[in-house]
Amino acid sequence: MKNVTAWLALALLCGTAAQAQDKTAPVTVMRDYTDVVAPADQQAYEAGVKNFNQCLRQHGFKYTWTAWVHETGDTYTYSYTSDPIPWSSFDDMDAAGKACDAVLRSSINPHLKSETSAFLQVMPELSHVPKGADATPKLIEVTFFMLKPGHEAFDTFLTNTKKIAAAAEKSNWPYYFRIGQVIDAGDGAPSFVLISPSNSWAELGKDPDPSVWKMVENVYGKADGLAIRKAINDALKDVTSHVDSYSADLTYTAPAK
Repeated sequence: MKNVTAWLALALLCGTAAQAQDKTAPVTVMRDYTDVVAPADQQAYEAGVKNFNQCLRQHGFKYTWTAWVHETGDTYTYSYTSDPIPWSSFDDMDAAGKACDAVLRSSINPHLKSETSAFLQVMPELSHVPKGADATPKLIEVTFFMLKPGHEAFDTFLTNTKKIAAAAEKSNWPYYFRIGQVIDAGDGAPSFVLISPSNSWAELGKDPDPSVWKMVENVYGKADGLAIRKAINDALKDVTSHVDSYSADLTYTAPAK
């Protein structure tokens, strides 16, 4: 689970404003690659990523990959996330990327200790984002939720996180988050991931006021608020989190259309 990240991360935070607000939009997914490198290989690995990105630019690759460096947890880890796109677009992405496969294998792969990949389904109905949110934050806190086995835990988590998102929107709670479902991430992967953006360490370390549970209680009442909290806790098997920072140097930005 530790290597499946960054909110699978970022696309969840860097989708277009329209995606951020439209909770009836078609299903979109993003792909995440998370690389672990040895400390001695960091410089060569980062040079290899830049070389790979240069190859993509030369071939007019039209899909952005946002890079994240893990600041806590395993700090020799990097994550790359695609923008949210329909499943069908990954066929075109794979075909377009083949021109640089040789560069990836020669410049990046020799410096890897391991790599994991996963898809993340964007779930606007579970998220609370500001209108017009399209900027990349400096930091993201990535929280993984692993649920107990069975559809009951899945349905319970889904139902009650929807209530939290609805309460945040109704109360204009000034703290933002996105939740996505992790898909095909392999053994030990989380079920859902929550991304909370911050523009500084000071902002990240500041407790929300009101807290998420106080906000939920203010909207639904104390009894229902406690019931929502208990239902989610009962559905969980494990929760872990770490912090990532945005890397402009390692990000590949697609050319403007």
